[in-house]
Order: sequence, then C-alpha cells, then structure tokens
Amino acid sequence: MDHIFLIQLSVEGHLGSFHNLAIVDNAAVNIGVHMALLFTIYTPTCFFLQYDAVRINQLYEQARWAVLLEEIDCTEEEMLIFAALQYHISKLSLSAETQDFTNESEVDEVEAALSNLEVTLEGGKADNTLEDITDIPKLADNLRLFRPKKLILKAFKQYWFIFKDTSIAYFKNKELEQGEPVEKLNLRGCEVVPDVNVAGRKFGIKLLIPVADGMNEVYLRCDHENQYAQWMAACILASKGKTMADSSYQPEVLNILSFLRMKNRNSASQVASNLETMDMNPECFVSPRCAKKHKSKQLAARILEAHQNVAQMPLVEAKLRFIQAWQSLPEFGLTYYLVRFKGSKKDDILGVSYNRLIRIEAATGIPITTWRFTNMKQWNVNWEIRQVAIEFDQNVSIAFTCLSADCKIVHEYIGGYIFLSTRSKDQNETLDEDLFHKLTGGQE
Repeated sequence: MDHIFLIQLSVEGHLGSFHNLAIVDNAAVNIGVHMALLFTIYTPTCFFLQYDAVRINQLYEQARWAVLLEEIDCTEEEMLIFAALQYHISKLSLSAETQDFTNESEVDEVEAALSNLEVTLEGGKADNTLEDITDIPKLADNLRLFRPKKLILKAFKQYWFIFKDTSIAYFKNKELEQGEPVEKLNLRGCEVVPDVNVAGRKFGIKLLIPVADGMNEVYLRCDHENQYAQWMAACILASKGKTMADSSYQPEVLNILSFLRMKNRNSASQVASNLETMDMNPECFVSPRCAKKHKSKQLAARILEAHQNVAQMPLVEAKLRFIQAWQSLPEFGLTYYLVRFKGSKKDDILGVSYNRLIRIEAATGIPITTWRFTNMKQWNVNWEIRQVAIEFDQNVSIAFTCLSADCKIVHEYIGGYIFLSTRSKDQNETLDEDLFHKLTGGQE
C-alpha cells in the first residue's frame, strides 16, 4: 500500500530554532508509558538566552559526545579548539563564580525601525544601525578560483568577483565589470564547505553547485580572514536562498570570525607556565584517535595553547561557541544510509540533512547531486517493496530502496524535518501532535 504525503510548505522560510526531536513509536506515545528513541533531527540554532539555559546545556552535551565519539569528522586543529572549550567549560562549571545570562534587553527590529522612522520624520538623524531593507548589499573583490575538473586550470587564478542576491559572477578584471562575466554561479541549493587552515593562512571555500548532470565543483580562495568571513557567510545564506540583506548575515560573519580567531596560536610562554599547574586529563577532551597521535604532555600543551584564545569567555558563551563550531562542521546534521536507486546497478550513499538529500558515490565519497526539501512536491512510501519515492519541481522524480536501514527511518526523517519547518520561534506555540504523527507515521 502507498501512503502519499503532500507538502505545501516553505522549508527554508520557517527554520530558525534547533529542535532535538526524537522520533518515537506512535503506539508508545498513545500509551504514554515508554518512548523508543530512534534518532535525532537537526535544524539551525537560534537561542534566546533568557529561556534556553536547559536547551543550551543539552545541546552542548550532545555536541560534545558527537565530537568525542567521532560521530562527525573534524580536523586536528578543530579537535583542539573543541578540547580547549571543554577544558574551559569544565573549569568554569566547577568554579563558584558562574556567569549569569546577560540582562541586556533584546532590540526588537520592528520597534527600532519605527523609532528611526519617527526621528526621520521629525527632521532628525535616524540611527543607521538598521540598513535599508530594500537595498540588497553586494560584495566585490579579487578572489582566486580553481576548478579541479578542468585541466586548463592547473592552479588558482585571480578574477574580479561580484556577489549579489544569491549569485556570484566573476570577470577577468575589475575594468570588465560592466560587460559579460566569464561565468555566473547560482548558489541556491549548493553545498558550502570550509577549506581553512588558519596556521597556514589558507582561507578557502569549496562550492558544490547542483547542475543537470551532477555537481559542479568550484574552489574559491580568500586573502585574509575578514574577506573569508564575509564571502563564506554570503555563500551559506545564498545556499539557503537568502541574500546578505537577511538579518542573519552579520551574526554569521561574526560567528565565522570568532571561530577563526579561536584557532590562532599564541605564545608558548604562558602555556609552559600553565602546564606545570594543569589539573586535567587531556585524553578526556579529545577523541581516542586524536589521543593516540600525541603523548599526554604534548597533547595537554596544545590544548592549553588553544585555551589562551577562549580563556576570557563566560560559561554560557563558551557553550554557545562549542555548539556553533559543531554546527559549522561540513558534515553537521548529515545522516548516511546505503541505498539502491531505482534503475541503478550499484549501491550509493544517501545523506539526509535538515534541508536536503544528497546522493553520494559509495566508492569515492563524492556528492553526485543534491535535492532540496524546498523543491519537494510530495513523497510516498511503498511498504510492500520497502521503497521511498520522491517528486520534486521541474518533473524530477527519484525512488530508492534502503539497504542499511528500514525505509521507515528515512521516511520519518523527511516527515520530521518538514514538521519542524512549520514551527515558529514563538516559545508559547502549541505542539501540533496530529500533524507530527501524520508526517512521520504510516501504516505498513
């Protein structure tokens, strides 16, 4: 029997809060006695510090164990930052001098805009902190580009780039800006992966752009961290269909800069003096694989070196930085399944995220194509042959059979993410349990 689930939602337009949502057995929920935790659903974070103390603590613990148990990949440099933040948080948690949440009131953007309008009408000068919402900002600068699949480009080559709306256009030089670009890249729906080594002064952005026959792979190289933060934030928003006029652009830039600065190395003199009085077991703050690479004293020195960049952070901010750094990892929120697509003779990997599905070649790990939930029209499950079929815009349809898990799991993931897309940031919003069960349930 097929069960059809029609979607009349705009996924990207409603996401904003991180929900750690467990999919539970429907019968167990009805009985109210036992709940079977099957998996976790991810969506981006937007915290209100006055209300979210418990949620921040829960997410910090979830993120910490995901890193320690190597459920998500990260570089050694990133692992040391995570270790330094854990060490700092553990010290503050044991200390009697815990940090309270800020008492500063949040600025309501609508009220601020109305106040600015009132001042302007009275002939005064309005506060220019809020930009004209009708003016979409743009970035223009020299960047270097590299295409691995094009043999002509043996190395990075410099072009003049212009980023506007959700597209990047590049020209041979600035003087040709008014003419036809060498190429224009639409980043809506693309994959954005950081390619950064702060110690080596490497600030790169890897873009995987969906095209008709797969993924178009492009590398951009920035000159310094400020340039990287601006362009990386713009790329992340564009991949979600948002522009730099969105209110999340500046916070995204600041988050990226903050994470980069945590990676900067400090002088070893302070580290050496702290090493003698250190009261920690460094292996507790890193994954087993990382711990095996270094002797205990050497690992402790490197953690203390990274700790110098976060030593002044209050407790809550340190936890938030840890969560944000976890979320910035390329594989955050992705769950993988081995599947066989209809019409294919070989197995592929299906990556499921809060806003997209990714088909990945099993042999190489290279993404083949991406399908966004925003373009999804409907999906159905054929319980008899255990097959999931999905229909997207522009007459694109896919069907696959799950080999490494029950097809019900993928179905529940999709339904859970669609359900979360309907949730607002209102703390008092009532949970629509009927809609939740309708989207995640199904009769076999």
